Amino acid sequence: MKQAVIYTRISSQAQLAKGDGLESQATRCREFAGYKGLDVIKTFQDARSGSLIDRPGMQAMLSFLRTHRKDGLTVIIDDLSRIARGIIAHWELRKAIDDAGARLASPSIEFGEDSDSVLVENLLASVNQHQRQKNAEQTINRMRARMMNGFWVHPIPPIGYRYEKSKDRGKVLVRDEPYASIIQEALEGYARGRFQLQSEVKRFLESYPEFPRDSKGEVRNQKINDILTHVIYCGYLESKHWDIALRPAQHEGLISFETWQTIQDRLNDNAKVPARKNLNEDFPLRGFVACGECGHPMTACWSKGRNSHHPYYMCFKKGCGSYRKSIRRDTLEGEFEDLLKSLQPTEGLFKLARAMFEDLWDHQLAAQQTRQASLDAEIVNINRQIEQLLDRIVDTQSTTVITAFEQRIEKLEKARFALQENIASIGQPVRAFDETFRTAMDFLASPWKLWHSDRLEDKRAVLKLTFADQLAYVRNEGFRTAETTLPFKVLGGLNSVENRMAEREGFEPSVRY
Repeated sequence: MKQAVIYTRISSQAQLAKGDGLESQATRCREFAGYKGLDVIKTFQDARSGSLIDRPGMQAMLSFLRTHRKDGLTVIIDDLSRIARGIIAHWELRKAIDDAGARLASPSIEFGEDSDSVLVENLLASVNQHQRQKNAEQTINRMRARMMNGFWVHPIPPIGYRYEKSKDRGKVLVRDEPYASIIQEALEGYARGRFQLQSEVKRFLESYPEFPRDSKGEVRNQKINDILTHVIYCGYLESKHWDIALRPAQHEGLISFETWQTIQDRLNDNAKVPARKNLNEDFPLRGFVACGECGHPMTACWSKGRNSHHPYYMCFKKGCGSYRKSIRRDTLEGEFEDLLKSLQPTEGLFKLARAMFEDLWDHQLAAQQTRQASLDAEIVNINRQIEQLLDRIVDTQSTTVITAFEQRIEKLEKARFALQENIASIGQPVRAFDETFRTAMDFLASPWKLWHSDRLEDKRAVLKLTFADQLAYVRNEGFRTAETTLPFKVLGGLNSVENRMAEREGFEPSVRY
């Protein structure tokens, strides 16, 4: 019996996972081999597109055929489209098989060298190429139409999201935890200035061991830029490649559109001074505490002793009386914690603060109706401007002017999206009053508790939220009077003797005549 090999192919790994297309092809080829009296000695397979020539299975088969050139092997395929779905690819592979001393056979077509057989083979190869191109066009058209309806359609979802099947809407993006929360914190942190540079966002993401990274154990800079600029994270989508303008998506955003726009403005702003890589985890007060004698920010370092290293703060301003005179870290930071503890208000002030917060809360809710009317008027004005620009585009023939008008319309549409988002949130607080009040007062009650967090970001947050300016520290004396932020200043002022409510008789002792 003459010997033969079988070649089978499907278009993708997804088809390989879904069904048994390869095995069905192989079964039909074996049946054909038995009918022709051929002994199948090996089977080769691919899960690659028919437009490609360089496929692992095909190259392995060609190498095997060259090794067994003298045997005159037969290559059995289920259908002509299994060889290729392109005319050029078909004839290149057809020639490679012939050069290896083998011949093609199939239960679907009779191969021959006469003009009629070659014509039929050419026609079938051309039809296969047309089917591939038509399938690609239909797939792209369906994907584009679905994306116009607000659905993300690409096979791999953005990090922070995953696909979930919906009964009525197909596959929809949903939050993928814990990545979604990590990315949300990174985006909001960059928008609010917690992270000044993309490198700081990079270090933040790399601080989470579970966050995906490359083979070197890093999160690439390009990945950071992609996350910061991807509009998908604010619940919108667009595609310049498919000419799809910015529009609301059918999935929940991790951040608001306004926050995303703030990020884009920051990215396009002037460059900032790079942050130090070791943002002083060992010395959280470095740069925030100033020398009480010269006012220069203190630095810090580890000093090598006989058996170990010791942490110190010190002033490095030449000419200062405390120049290079060290202060033990435990001493300075211990006095700082005492300062934080002294800012804790009394129970009575808590009740008064709650009443003040509640009055302000009710006032803000009442003011939302006026704000909504103002935002509605802005949207009407934006719509009017867009209509005027569209009319101008119709009347002009200049490509440059049309491009300028289109860019202006794009900016107006983004502004309209932000306004619509604000209107949707009016009258709907992110959190209830009790929850918001509890969170705020928990911090006001004991900022030193948050200071004991292991995260440097939390310690920095305490400094920004508690103190309005740098703290001055005098060696051997301690901290000078601190300039606190408004909440602590108000509560401290209410607690002072000068701001007590006057008694019915006044502050002077009553005198009887």
